[in-house]
Amino acid sequence: MRLTTKGRFAVTAMIDLGLREHAGPVTLAGISERQRISLSYLEQLFGRLRRRNLVDSVRGPGGGYRLGRDAGQISVAEIIEAVDEPIDATQCGGKRNCHDDHACMTHDLWTALNAHIHDYLASVTLARLVADQRQAETHAVRTDELFRDRRERSSDSVAA
Repeated sequence: MRLTTKGRFAVTAMIDLGLREHAGPVTLAGISERQRISLSYLEQLFGRLRRRNLVDSVRGPGGGYRLGRDAGQISVAEIIEAVDEPIDATQCGGKRNCHDDHACMTHDLWTALNAHIHDYLASVTLARLVADQRQAETHAVRTDELFRDRRERSSDSVAA
């Protein structure tokens, strides 16, 4: 399977959007800065995501993007397919011409793998990824607070 940066960046940007849209439209410049993805690249990706109704654009001051529908109704597979990323482990792109215009011996194996990958990505929603990210961020904050408290107690005992 070839999942290039196009698909990875589209999913990452959609998670970023899902995390922040409650505060209003999210700018591509903000996503670009937070995720370190080129703004021009994001513009291309969001053009494709908009055409598939995965995002809506809001024009004018305070404009940006918001999800085109509920995050629980958007799958990772849809996001990847929207940016024209083929999820295909076959050498021939599914055309069955991998070996002298015939299917190779492993063609059916890779085709079955494609189906499993697609089914898995179709089962993962943007809402789940956003929730997972929020949980990871909460855990990271708690861990930082724990270590800060330990450092403060350690420095207090050294000073005493």
